[in-house]
Amino acid sequence: MGRFAPTNLDLDGKVILVTGGTGSFGRRFIDTVLTRAKPRKLIVYSRDELKQHEMQIDLAERYGQERLRSLRFFLGDVRDRERLTLALRGVDVVIHAAALKQVPAAEYNPSECIHTNVLGAENVVWACLTNRVKQVVALSTDKACNPINLYGATKLASDKTFVAANNLSGDIGTRFSVVRYGNVVGSRGSVAPLFQRLIANGAKELPITDARMTRFWITLNQGVDFVLSSLEIMRGGEIFVPKIPSMKMTDLAAALAPELPVKIIGIRPGEKLHEMMISSDDARTTVDLGDRYAIEPAFAEYERKKFGNGVKPVPDGFSYSSDTNDEWLSGDGLLEMLADAPPMLRRRRATDRV
Repeated sequence: MGRFAPTNLDLDGKVILVTGGTGSFGRRFIDTVLTRAKPRKLIVYSRDELKQHEMQIDLAERYGQERLRSLRFFLGDVRDRERLTLALRGVDVVIHAAALKQVPAAEYNPSECIHTNVLGAENVVWACLTNRVKQVVALSTDKACNPINLYGATKLASDKTFVAANNLSGDIGTRFSVVRYGNVVGSRGSVAPLFQRLIANGAKELPITDARMTRFWITLNQGVDFVLSSLEIMRGGEIFVPKIPSMKMTDLAAALAPELPVKIIGIRPGEKLHEMMISSDDARTTVDLGDRYAIEPAFAEYERKKFGNGVKPVPDGFSYSSDTNDEWLSGDGLLEMLADAPPMLRRRRATDRV
């Protein structure tokens, strides 16, 4: 159990669907739920049949077919509202992890990013309301706070869509919340695996976009636990933000390869020097829950319970940024987090069939 592990969440007998279920988060989430709970049905919703095939083989080898009786694989895209509505029949809990996440790709292909991240979010809301889903948690990103790139802008629009969806649920009673966290150590697209590949291939230096750059860091296990614990305490309409450490990118490079110099290559299009998860404008509706913050909805035209005793608003002018964070990650701490990174699915064997 990690630092954000839920204490009283009961998923036994529930029907749970994960969009983007074959991604880094989805695979670890499915693995965690299979280990800790006995859901009536656990549905992987994604558009890549090869990844679904590989995931089935991997899980069958580790759990056995009998344990996987509750697992279902549903091919579909969040862009397809009809398919999504069909997949969500009888579902109790939805974890929305599907998204286009690569910043440069989004800058070059804006319409594709908008269709998946924004219109896809609207489709998820629509399908959840149609099927009277009880709880929905959508994954966001630190780039959604004061966005300067298209990816961040689409995720901000997605966040707003899910928060506002609570006002549409009426007597259906579906509750929607969002979780927002930083870079995931060891996930696809993370810089740490890139540096590790370069080191393994005999690189003479490591590329850094800017020596001043900082980032928030969280492990995949912590991310899954954070989602599950947020599911446990959600009221509907809040954006949950974990208290996690920051690290300078130069310190990250030094921890992985202290003998290698770094090469400054310049900031890429749409890239920030520092990431922010709560802005000073968000702070007006933000409360401190101890191990996390919650940005509460500015307006709630629905019955919403307040958080319990001991919850206090953050100070005026508060912001949560990777360069002014109170918690910093050491080199040893980074290596511990990398040890917690997920093993990649094994490569498909030549005899495997799709």
